[in-house]
Amino acid sequence: MRLKSIGSFPAQPDRVWCAVPHPHLPLVATASTDRVVRIYSLRDFSLVSTIEGGHKRSIRSLAWKPNAKGESVLATASFDSTTGIWHRAEHAHDPYPIIGGDEENEPPHSDEREEEEEWRFAVVLDGHDSEVKSVAWSPGGSFLATCSRDKSVWIWEEMEGDNYETVAVLQEHSQDVKMVVWHPEEELLASASYDDTIRLYKEDVDDWVCCAVLTGHTSTVWAISFENAGSQSRLASASDDQTVRIWHRQPKAQSASPAQQPSIIKQTDDGSQDWQEQSCLPKAHSRTIYSIDWSKSTGLIATAGGDGRIVVYKEENVAGDESTQGDSDGSRKEWRVVAQIPSAHGVYEINSISWCPRWDKHGKKMGEEILLSTGDDGIVNAFELKL
Repeated sequence: MRLKSIGSFPAQPDRVWCAVPHPHLPLVATASTDRVVRIYSLRDFSLVSTIEGGHKRSIRSLAWKPNAKGESVLATASFDSTTGIWHRAEHAHDPYPIIGGDEENEPPHSDEREEEEEWRFAVVLDGHDSEVKSVAWSPGGSFLATCSRDKSVWIWEEMEGDNYETVAVLQEHSQDVKMVVWHPEEELLASASYDDTIRLYKEDVDDWVCCAVLTGHTSTVWAISFENAGSQSRLASASDDQTVRIWHRQPKAQSASPAQQPSIIKQTDDGSQDWQEQSCLPKAHSRTIYSIDWSKSTGLIATAGGDGRIVVYKEENVAGDESTQGDSDGSRKEWRVVAQIPSAHGVYEINSISWCPRWDKHGKKMGEEILLSTGDDGIVNAFELKL
């Protein structure tokens, strides 16, 4: 396999922190240091909309609300200590509402966009005492999680009429919290921190509690990503220690006793979640790994970071030995580097990497994925994985 460049989005004037694909439209939103959210078409990589005026400092993270009915909802996390919620109506006659276009789905000129296509700044969420680093919606869209340099993780519940209620303020980390991410099928939240740990939270009756602490990284954990694989729950993490680790939740019936558990796992008091380190992927980065994304369709893992390198990993069956991870069916699996590209943004660091469905010029999915990378150079690059 090899990574091949298929184009770049129009350059931005400042650092781009992340690029987040829309859950069902051929759109991707980017967050930038210049306080502007830009929304691009995934059909031709053109700029189709901008959102600005809601934040006073850099926008660090974005999240599209899943299952939003009749509208697109976007959450923005900013270094100004706030989180913004933006709405834009979708119209039944227009399957690609922000892009617009004629019957052939050709994108319109900028002067053809109507006023109704503007985004509405619905609400600002206050509470954090410092920079908000990450924002994430729960799989059902009922909860919104944020994390901050103030060492806390907040969980908000959406009420009626653009109102949000704070349902939990979790202060389990001892340092800056870099990222929050939800399990794709459960209301289980994970957070990564400057304190070198990953923590998981779940709702217990009317309270949110920390149900597991994952230790093993020797420096800041910058990014985490859940696998989307049915009953099997695994989490991938990327760190300043230049390693990528896979964590696996053990079924309760197979959970080890406290005396048998590896020293890297510190079980919390309720003991309801037993997560163990399953593997440490082959070293491929020479500097901090800032971003990781586990593909929901192929199972491939992509990473990127301070060395400007993009790396793709694949889990493969191998001849069994003691060094490889065994499955319940007796097969052996091992992670291998299957593709990489150095200097993907020239001399600049890469801030994020994300898998994204590939769309044709008519707005139809092509049944494959591309990779989007964002860098300090203000560029969003797109790559395809060639066999």
